Amino acid sequence: MEPEFSPAAQRELAGIHGPAGIRDGVRDLRDRLWASIDNDDSRDLDQLTVAEPLGPGNVRILVAIADVDALVRKDLAIDAHAAHNTTSVYTSAAIFPMLPEPLSTGLTSLNEDEDRMSVVVDMVFDAGGTLVSSELYPALVRNRAKLAYRGVAAWLEGQGPAPRRIDETMGLAENLRVQDRIAQKLAERRHQQGALSLEGLEAKAVFDGDVISDLVLDRKNRAKQIIEDFMIAANGVTAAFLDAKGYPSLRRVLRSPDRWDRIEELASRYGEELPGEPDAAALEGFLAKRRQAAPEKFADLSLAVVKLIGRGEYAVDRPGAEPPGHFGLAVRDYAHSTAPNRRFPDLITQRLLKAAMSGAPNPYPVEELALLASRCTQKEDDATKVERRVAKSAAALLLSDKIGQRFDAVVTGASAKGTWVRLCRPPVEGRLEQGLSGLDVGDEVSVKLVHTDVERGFIDFERV
Repeated sequence: MEPEFSPAAQRELAGIHGPAGIRDGVRDLRDRLWASIDNDDSRDLDQLTVAEPLGPGNVRILVAIADVDALVRKDLAIDAHAAHNTTSVYTSAAIFPMLPEPLSTGLTSLNEDEDRMSVVVDMVFDAGGTLVSSELYPALVRNRAKLAYRGVAAWLEGQGPAPRRIDETMGLAENLRVQDRIAQKLAERRHQQGALSLEGLEAKAVFDGDVISDLVLDRKNRAKQIIEDFMIAANGVTAAFLDAKGYPSLRRVLRSPDRWDRIEELASRYGEELPGEPDAAALEGFLAKRRQAAPEKFADLSLAVVKLIGRGEYAVDRPGAEPPGHFGLAVRDYAHSTAPNRRFPDLITQRLLKAAMSGAPNPYPVEELALLASRCTQKEDDATKVERRVAKSAAALLLSDKIGQRFDAVVTGASAKGTWVRLCRPPVEGRLEQGLSGLDVGDEVSVKLVHTDVERGFIDFERV
């Protein structure tokens, strides 16, 4: 991957002097109560949301996506850098943005109290969370409140006060509660259809000055659910729109698990029986029971299932063809479109959308899309390796004074390449060097820390 922008990209950036101008026929939606909800430290804001109650019981949900294509033109120098890396890389040591920061955190970011061009996904849902209608169009928007997941979630769950911008913006509190209500309906409906209620286990480094003092899990919450479910809905509408207009699309695909037999075996340990063939609805039923029965251990079970399901990938969907679908989300239509500041597949999709909305020729022939899909999958894997590599060094640094201590752990990987375990606390993954016999993904073990190497990110355990 390229960590620095080329001189040509720097010259191109120097020629961009302001945000995208307003085009003819663009709707002016700056009067809406738009707000962004993202990580506490996020500065590349890709989407805004707002709700509009309708009668009887229907609610309009609008998702505004930053119009990055308006400033990042296809096949020029900045776009070439984005096409090479295909994603921003986020580590505890540094961020390597896909686009120059004056764009991604400035002129193409939906920053608070600034007017920005966007592509709006306009969706109407009934009281039960069923999509009634949808449309897409360009619009001028203005972010009224830059909000963070943790603060909004604490407020929604009654565990903390409303963030300052919610109190200061008349009507925003009620609007967010409407968004929360609809998001819960959407999540409930998706899980009934077989979407998996898995819990991520991303650990974030906590610093005391320049010293790493802890690693904490970045868990799901109500605010994240709002964004997650609205983005899934918007990505589904986007894919269906392109198909209806006769344009190809770049889909995010998660195929049926290769190791379904091992997932069956995991379920049998808890007295549950899964079908002999991959069945998302049956798996979700099992996961929901385990979350309720043992919430404190659900993250470990989630990680085991995630490892056994395998990784997602990008694939081309041709107009009129049967879409490949997404096993984990239980959806047929799913295109990445809502984060064009940080993911190249989303920028590709935005260009396809704008062409479809205006009736312009397809900017990406199917053959080019197929090559890009393969590249985006590969570079996403590369970015994950970089992020994991830095995370391992951070974890090794945290554990470097704990040699000889014992920990409870769960097996997260077992193959010819090695056996890996993750500690319950702190949430650190390392290699098991001794006592491998008979272990498989999902097994619980007791381990002792025997070695760390901060430079290489090595953390080694032996089975107790």
